[in-house]
Amino acid sequence: MKKLLVIAAAVLASVQFAAAQTNLQTFYDLGRGYATTTVEMFKGDKWGNTFFFIDHYYPTSADRNNPARSAINGSYYEIERALNFWSDSALKDLSLHLEYDGSTWGNGVFCAGANYFFHSQDYKNTLNLYLMYEKMNGFGTTDLPLKFTAVWGLQDLFGLQGLRFSGFLDAWGNNTVYLDGSKTGFSILTEPQLWYNVGQFFGCENLHIGGEVELSYNFAGNKGFMCNPCIGTKWVF
Repeated sequence: MKKLLVIAAAVLASVQFAAAQTNLQTFYDLGRGYATTTVEMFKGDKWGNTFFFIDHYYPTSADRNNPARSAINGSYYEIERALNFWSDSALKDLSLHLEYDGSTWGNGVFCAGANYFFHSQDYKNTLNLYLMYEKMNGFGTTDLPLKFTAVWGLQDLFGLQGLRFSGFLDAWGNNTVYLDGSKTGFSILTEPQLWYNVGQFFGCENLHIGGEVELSYNFAGNKGFMCNPCIGTKWVF
């Protein structure tokens, strides 16, 4: 669910061969009352780049006693591969994209398409746009088998060193059926995040504090709009 592809893409996109960038995020969901950890990894190479993340949800003691919320204790993951064999051409910012999304609660989703990378000259401000065909393995068909994703990152926001605004927006077709018998044709999820590098003040630049707001429409079995703010920390390895 976090899917923050911009962990280091702004810098790595300008480097053909780059070391892997990994971070660990911890969140407390103020709206739903549970904790989440997210591990992300981004690695560039001569053929493109690889990204994955794994979310794990930790129920509170109250959740464990509530069967309706037992699914909180589980994991969600995505693994993605960008292919780019033309990095020296005029189309260097356009890549082919392959993606698999899965969880401990059901079957996965395959996606294939393309993405285009926009960036400022210094790579501090970035925007990735993705358009993909999706195949829901085990979930039947959908009237709109497409997925659109936008991922952004703004570094040193308002001129404040260490302040970063990042996040993503997903919109996709699905075939979710609710308890009242109604069916959704699409869902939207966005998670804007704000992080501040507090560790820069005491020699520990790995440490960031901040949070995110999960805004969704027809997502995770919830019909209509939902807003769930979270507070958290991030450690960049």
